[in-house]
Amino acid sequence: MQEILDIIEFKKQEFAHLPLFKFMQDKSIAPRQRLSFAPCMAHFIMSFSDFNKYIFRVRNYYSDSKIQEAINEHTNEDEAHSPWFLVDLEVLGLNPQCNFAKTIDFIWGEETKITRQISYQVAGLTLQAEPVIKLVAIEALEAMGNVFFSVSSKVTSELEQITQKEYVYFGESHLEVETGHTMGASEVEKYFAEIELTELQRQEAINAVEKIFNIFSQWTYELLTYAHNHPVELAQSELEQSKSKLAICR
Repeated sequence: MQEILDIIEFKKQEFAHLPLFKFMQDKSIAPRQRLSFAPCMAHFIMSFSDFNKYIFRVRNYYSDSKIQEAINEHTNEDEAHSPWFLVDLEVLGLNPQCNFAKTIDFIWGEETKITRQISYQVAGLTLQAEPVIKLVAIEALEAMGNVFFSVSSKVTSELEQITQKEYVYFGESHLEVETGHTMGASEVEKYFAEIELTELQRQEAINAVEKIFNIFSQWTYELLTYAHNHPVELAQSELEQSKSKLAICR
């Protein structure tokens, strides 16, 4: 298993150098703009709770009990993070009042097609997988989450100085629970590292890691494109104009 963990670490370092994270760290750009892609993330973020409940977690397991036990414990904690995303959309001012049909059209539209593919691909790789493969998938997800929140928390720190508001999903409080590993305890991590995989499990694990990092890497380009195409200051100006017109009509 240590070989797989080493591959994940290597992929994590590559992931950290993608253009999205350079954009997020560019202080010549307003901090709110550097998180303006948040609405584009909705499908995956809100699906993640279901991953934990219905795909990763197994209540009646008969083999690899220590692995599944660790996964279950992890998912019980991780499934509660999605509501934080909704809070931050509101605090960031990225929660426009849209009718339901327009919201559905956006979530299942062209601008968010990679976001949706993440959910389908991760589910396809893990739904019927044995616990050790689910563990590998979660480790890959945690590694990328650690990269993302390490950067986003710095952006929200800048925002907090300006707005005096807390950002619970993109901020420091979320980073504190995103250690980059399924379980933080050193003895558990040591146990995982010493797991001996069959050759078939090894190939399945490498395949899962490759595909998960690949689709998430594609996703970062979708998020970056969305941010470039949706300047938040312009959107705020249009919103204020709309409110002014509404006031005149009254």
